[in-house]
Amino acid sequence: MTIAILAWGSLIWDDNWPEFDKQRGDWRKDGPILPLEFSRVSASRDKALTLVIDTVNGTNCKVMYAESKRTNPDDAIADLRDREGTIMNHMGFYFAKDLARKCVPPVPPSIPVWTRRKKIEVVVWAGMPPNFSEKNSVKADTKFSLEAAVSHLQSITLKGKAAAAEYVWRAPELVVTPLRMRLQAEPWFEKPKAEEPAAKKE
Repeated sequence: MTIAILAWGSLIWDDNWPEFDKQRGDWRKDGPILPLEFSRVSASRDKALTLVIDTVNGTNCKVMYAESKRTNPDDAIADLRDREGTIMNHMGFYFAKDLARKCVPPVPPSIPVWTRRKKIEVVVWAGMPPNFSEKNSVKADTKFSLEAAVSHLQSITLKGKAAAAEYVWRAPELVVTPLRMRLQAEPWFEKPKAEEPAAKKE
């Protein structure tokens, strides 16, 4: 059984999760096209904004995928759920040969088309919804917009700003959204400096 894991954010570049990484192959750049935007306020990243599928504010972007080494798709779903630290209701999946298997997050129409073209049987992704309106630091019930998103990021802690900069700048080049372009043009939103290798002890 061919099981694909979709990715567009830290799943690709954050290598602090060896248990997850050992259960997958290399990331490939020819995944499906999904509507993405940095419209989720992340509790684990000190209120930085992270990428999610957003059918209202998202821009169509090609995402990446890797083949799971698991033979049981439920194990692949569990791997990704543990890696994301989320609940089952936030896990997206599509079974090409078992349409009775339903997930809570909506299945983007591009995914079934992509699975047929790639001859992939199961697709798994993180389906956490946008939550900017509920969790932003600007004002309760503020709808997502470029101005509101920038104001939110300017109001969070230095640690949160650093996490936001890392997340935005390290997103794959395939991901081009209005907020990413806006932030990368802001003088205060500098690209994080690469860590210098530790000096060798004499």
